[in-house]
Amino acid sequence: MSILRSFIFVDQLQPQTMCYLGTWIRGSLPRRNMAAQIIEVAPGLDIEALTDIALKAADVQGGVLVVERQFGYLEIHARDIAAVKAAAEAVVASMGKTPGDALKPKILASQIINRIDPGHAFLINRNKVGSMVLAGETLFVLETEPAAHVILAANAAEKAANIKIVDYRMIGATGRLYLSGTESDVRAAAVAAEQALVG
Repeated sequence: MSILRSFIFVDQLQPQTMCYLGTWIRGSLPRRNMAAQIIEVAPGLDIEALTDIALKAADVQGGVLVVERQFGYLEIHARDIAAVKAAAEAVVASMGKTPGDALKPKILASQIINRIDPGHAFLINRNKVGSMVLAGETLFVLETEPAAHVILAANAAEKAANIKIVDYRMIGATGRLYLSGTESDVRAAAVAAEQALVG
């Protein structure tokens, strides 16, 4: 029987959150302000049948379909919020579950680092495909499980403050978010990110 690890609805994908997602997805690219649903299950291969159900249930497009070591991930999106919700509801119904059965996100780490050192910024930036953290900026890092919830944190942070999304990883054992900006903006974004996860 499948475990519903994450069941995440995003009402409007924010520009940086959406663009960062677009740097690595291999399916249909979402557009700004589209609604999205992210579903994470175990075992991983179960996501294949669930993808079939979602795409047949409503007029949505698939952006992410990943089966990794333990978990499977699906991201669907559309301009029509009702279509995204209908596809998502068809998935959970087929599993004999409700959205409330998904695992609750846990914050494993949350740190604000003021006035980042130039050498530290270089080390962070060398493997990133998002914006770059600059020396002197404030950096916020967050780690959560299940991993997929980090997209919710990134989207909420971007709505709340004028920050840069440096990186977010929503696949694997844990999710990780890096964002930067002025200290005041980063602090506001950090509060929004954490509130999005813990309610």
